[in-house]
Amino acid sequence: MEQPVIRRTEGRVLVLTMNRPERRNALSPELEAGLKAALIEADRDEAIGAVVLTGAAPAFCAGGDVKRMADAAADFNVDERLAQMIERVELSRLLHEIGKPTIAMINGPAAGAGLSLALACDIRLAARSAGFSTAFIKVGLAGDFGMNYFLPRAVGSARARELMLTARSFKADEAERIGLILRAVDDEALESETLALATTLANGPGLGNRLLKQNLNAAEHGDFATVIAAECRHHMTALQSADHKEAARAFAEKRPPTFIGR
Repeated sequence: MEQPVIRRTEGRVLVLTMNRPERRNALSPELEAGLKAALIEADRDEAIGAVVLTGAAPAFCAGGDVKRMADAAADFNVDERLAQMIERVELSRLLHEIGKPTIAMINGPAAGAGLSLALACDIRLAARSAGFSTAFIKVGLAGDFGMNYFLPRAVGSARARELMLTARSFKADEAERIGLILRAVDDEALESETLALATTLANGPGLGNRLLKQNLNAAEHGDFATVIAAECRHHMTALQSADHKEAARAFAEKRPPTFIGR
C-alpha cells in the first residue's frame, strides 16, 4: 500500500504531497493523520524553515471522499461524529498556526475541504490550469476544515457568500484576481516558483517568522489594543534574538545575513 503522504525535503523546505491520486487526493483518516504528524514534527524541527503542501498529479485535493460519505450515511451517533470532526479539522489549525510559513502549491483541482486546506496555508500559488470550487453546497453541506473562516478573509464577505452558495467552478486566473491565491503560474513553472519562494522564506529568521505569524493571526480576530500589546511583546522578544543581532551586523557590514532561527 502506498503512503498516503509523501514527504521530501528540498534544503530547508519540507514538501508534503497528498498521495491518493486514484481518488484525486480526497481526504481519508490515514491521509489526515499523516499530514498532522508531519506538520507537528516540522514545527519542532529547527532544520525545517517552511512547508509546502501539494497533491499527487493530477489533482491538489478533491476534498472529502464522497464515496466514503455515502457508505457512512446510515444512522450514526452525532456526539461521536462531532468529536471526530473536531479532531479532523485540527489539520487546518496546524497549517494556519505552526510557526513556519506554509505554502499551498495548487497543481490541480482544489475543491471543498481541499480548498479549505489551501486557504489554511499562509500563501497559495496555483498552476494556471488548476480549477477551484467550494463544492460543499452541491452535496448539501455547509463547509468544513475552516472554509467559513478563511474564505471571507481571503476574498471578502460578499464574494465568499457567492462562491459558497453557488459552488461554481473557476480557474486560477480568476482566483488570482479575487485574491484567493497569490498568483497563477504557468503549469511547467509552478514547482520551481513555489520552491524558490519557500526557500527564501525558509532561510529567513525562524523566530521572526514564528512571531510574525502569531501577530498576523491575532490581528484577524483581536481588538486593536490586544493586538498592539502582543505586537510589542513579540518585538521585544525578536530584538533579543540572535537573528536580529546578526541582521543588524550584516546591514552595517553591507552583506547578506546568515540566520540560525533563534
